[in-house]
Amino acid sequence: MFKGLVGLVTGGASGLGRATAEQLVKQGGRVVICDLPSSPGKETAKELKENAAFVPVDVSSETDVKNALQTTIDKFGRLDVVVNCAGVVSASRVYNFKKNQPFDLKMFQKTVEVNLIGTFNVIRLAVGLIGKNAPDADGQRGVIVNTASVAAFDGQIGQAAYAASKAGVVGMTLPIARDLAKQGIRVVTIAPGLFRTPMMSQLPEPAIKSLEASVPFPSRLGHPQEFALLVQSIIQNPMLNGETIRIDGSLRMQP
Repeated sequence: MFKGLVGLVTGGASGLGRATAEQLVKQGGRVVICDLPSSPGKETAKELKENAAFVPVDVSSETDVKNALQTTIDKFGRLDVVVNCAGVVSASRVYNFKKNQPFDLKMFQKTVEVNLIGTFNVIRLAVGLIGKNAPDADGQRGVIVNTASVAAFDGQIGQAAYAASKAGVVGMTLPIARDLAKQGIRVVTIAPGLFRTPMMSQLPEPAIKSLEASVPFPSRLGHPQEFALLVQSIIQNPMLNGETIRIDGSLRMQP
């Protein structure tokens, strides 16, 4: 299905990113996995054999992203799809009145730097490569898929930084899609709800059960493979562009 396709997946060593990288390879594509040096990215790439390469990347670093793009060209010769899954979470009230302590501004800045600025950094550099592809019959040269969160719409108490960073990803989706339309590069964002990622799996089982009960249907955490299937659908469907798609079992987060 994706024979000849080359993708770059940030946050690709685990969770949603890993499932996406595996799905692209399963469908015949090749993939560059980008993640932090401390991640299991090298092991993930080894499991995918000659169809994958790992590059240590901090998505907020121009040097790191350029290095990943150069590796993509050196190893696979082109770039068709970018899936931005790299991100961090943070939780803190705006002000802790018991401790007389405001939200740590550096935490807020770091969350936005990785989730929002990092996503844009990858996009702005990657489209230079994608734009060199020969267009298909529709004039398409490639696809960008971003990861936001339902927190962009239903941010909970303590999620000011996280929700703001993800809302920024949602907010820039349409203008970037419009910007890149003449080059035939589509831009779509996914806003996942609660998924069984390594981070979520660290929670106690009673806490996971409680979270699952909050999802109307299906009443469980999403599987990373289901996220990856949506990425696949976005790549395959040329009319999906400039939109944010929720994948959340109709969950609406409570305050």
